[in-house]
Amino acid sequence: MDLAEVLRSRGLRLTAPRQLVLEAVYRLRHATPDQIHAEVAGKAAGVNITTVYRTLELLEELELITHAHLSHGAPTYHAVDEHQHAHLVCRGCGSVRELPSAVLDGLARELRDSRGFRLDIGHVALFGLCGDCDTNREAGVTPC
Repeated sequence: MDLAEVLRSRGLRLTAPRQLVLEAVYRLRHATPDQIHAEVAGKAAGVNITTVYRTLELLEELELITHAHLSHGAPTYHAVDEHQHAHLVCRGCGSVRELPSAVLDGLARELRDSRGFRLDIGHVALFGLCGDCDTNREAGVTPC
């Protein structure tokens, strides 16, 4: 189902800012509201940051996008798609890599069975050092 159909099913209409924000989230893959705003403003200068935040909230309510907290700053938004994933966040260079949810299936099952807790894998972020930063650290080189 496309954005226009999802909005119509809720009695809402498709606007240019809504379409542009959704396209920016898909294009940028993991982006903060400021990054999304910069992307959208390049195409439609009249779209302000408040509109971006409201649109992100709406798109998340419609379950088209989701967010994760990948740093101490603003949340990072990404598309909801068929392959749910966790995030590997490098504290050295700041890179974000996707981790297939299957890697956490055992943990998710254990949490559900032993504690009755259902893990929301799309919001999971694991912090550490990527291979390059770890190698550089061991070699005494300044982080990437």
